[in-house]
Amino acid sequence: MYNQDNLAIRVSSSQDLPSAEFLHHSSAQRVNTDVIIFQAIRSQYPGKQVIICPERNCNLIQYAARGLASAVPIDDAKEPSLTSLKWRLYVPPSRRLDGDSGQIIDGLHFGKFLYSWNGHEFILYFVDGRDGQEAYPTTRHNYIVGDENAINQLINTVGKFTNELHNEIWVFEQSMWRKDADLWRSVHKASWDDVILDADMKKAIITDARRFFDSRSTYAQLRVPWKRGLIYYGPPGNGKTISIKAMMHDLYNRKPAVPTLYVKTLSGYLPPAMALAEIFSKARQEAPCFLVFEDLDSIVSDSVRSFFLNEVDGLSSNDGILMVGSTNHLERLDPGISKRPSRFDRKYLFPNPNEAERVKYCEYWQRKLSDNKDIDFPHVLCKAIAKITDDFSFAYIQEAFVAALLSIAAADGETVTFVEEDELNKYILWREIKKQVKILRDDLDKSGN
Repeated sequence: MYNQDNLAIRVSSSQDLPSAEFLHHSSAQRVNTDVIIFQAIRSQYPGKQVIICPERNCNLIQYAARGLASAVPIDDAKEPSLTSLKWRLYVPPSRRLDGDSGQIIDGLHFGKFLYSWNGHEFILYFVDGRDGQEAYPTTRHNYIVGDENAINQLINTVGKFTNELHNEIWVFEQSMWRKDADLWRSVHKASWDDVILDADMKKAIITDARRFFDSRSTYAQLRVPWKRGLIYYGPPGNGKTISIKAMMHDLYNRKPAVPTLYVKTLSGYLPPAMALAEIFSKARQEAPCFLVFEDLDSIVSDSVRSFFLNEVDGLSSNDGILMVGSTNHLERLDPGISKRPSRFDRKYLFPNPNEAERVKYCEYWQRKLSDNKDIDFPHVLCKAIAKITDDFSFAYIQEAFVAALLSIAAADGETVTFVEEDELNKYILWREIKKQVKILRDDLDKSGN
């Protein structure tokens, strides 16, 4: 419990006016929540400074939850008025496979706190001023009562923290940027060692990005904008996404780290022009940065092409932005995007793997299965599997391995009679791989790929 006698700002023991006004206001026609709550707080604490600060820009509650400040709920049993309003929610596990049973969390809609930070004390009202569940940003605001200079210092510190990444990646979807810790963890499992590409192309892709971020002074000496665009294209399943992830990981390991901004979709409550403006505004703010448009052809459709080109080539500076777009269908992109330098300067084709690359991919699986005592996987199988998977993407070869291994596991040691017309038939993995390759080959033939 807090000690009122020690507070820099004495908490009123009478009915709390902001709480009463929130109840009254939420029961009637809403006009402007800020005006109502602000006026009520001014009446509750006459002569005190009141500052309104949006949560999305300065998350004071989250900052305190990290142990960097203290936010003690003010709940005086003598006061009949509202001091907190929460939704108690069950949140299912993000991954049931991890054994997590989910958790109970409180969704705060209204709260009153004694907020302590850096030797300063404040009264903090947190108010969610939105009704309903429409798809527009929340109007969740902090109303801070205290010394103005101390409040400004607090907002500056917490605002900086809120707008920085902490083992997260910026993701744009539903018309807004959010931080994604799960994607960050996924990216940090990716490695260029797991990417099988033509050696020269792989080296060029890595060098292209590293050299860009090392060459700011060179661009300045040449008097050209310090920006670059790359397109990864080719049939699906051949390493575009894993290459992007490996590059993201590589850039995060730089000193200082280069953040990634990942664009999922333009769909949401904002019109496309405003969504693109929001995307590039954030990229300019975070530069130097790695801006990723996966499935570029679906994001930059004909209806938004002019807006996209204006952001890329308009009056605003895009210095420090390395932009990468991936697509399975280069032909669907407008030539003004795919063929004109200064927008996307280089294009890298990710074709179906050749035989040598298919051998390397089989060797990758050989290493994965090296500790499996039930599977014989001699090197001769790598070359044999590579020969029968011509025109397969890496994704198709992976499916052949997965399906074959599942079939072997289902057999569970059953004795199988086979004709020794092929000396490799003594290996169950080879027999099952051949079956799966035939099924997939038929599927390819039917689809016309």
